[in-house]
Amino acid sequence: MKCQKVPYPLTRPTLSERVAANPTKGEAVTHARQMLEAHPRGPAIESAALLACIDACFDCAQSCTACADADLGEDDIGMLIRCIRLCLDCGDVCTATGSILSRQTEFEPQLARPVVQACAQACRICREECERHADHHEHCRVCADSCGQCEQACDAVPSALAA
Repeated sequence: MKCQKVPYPLTRPTLSERVAANPTKGEAVTHARQMLEAHPRGPAIESAALLACIDACFDCAQSCTACADADLGEDDIGMLIRCIRLCLDCGDVCTATGSILSRQTEFEPQLARPVVQACAQACRICREECERHADHHEHCRVCADSCGQCEQACDAVPSALAA
């Protein structure tokens, strides 16, 4: 059986790479942005904060999943059990948050607010744990950075919900 060439990149560019690819606007053109723009009702809240949070949530979920997996491959796995657990939990919370924020029809701010607050909290706890291991494990440093970015993006959403 012959392998077919995949018509798209297998790796997802980072947010800074996506921004660099669109220097005229200084903003990334993501699928989340395209979907919000294509939605018949448009975004329910201020779109910049919403888009940043959606993208950060899904990026963080991927980083947490990959970090937990990398932790499992380390020799000192016993020292990483809490990190693995927190990465898996944080990834699940980020996925749920990104999904909830992606749904714009009949958007409910009273549900979105505690969800993004819980996501920010999960990201903070996971970031702090990954930072403890960052000097020895590069994947933990990358995950901590992703969690920090998601935490900040989630922290910006409640003020957008009030607007």
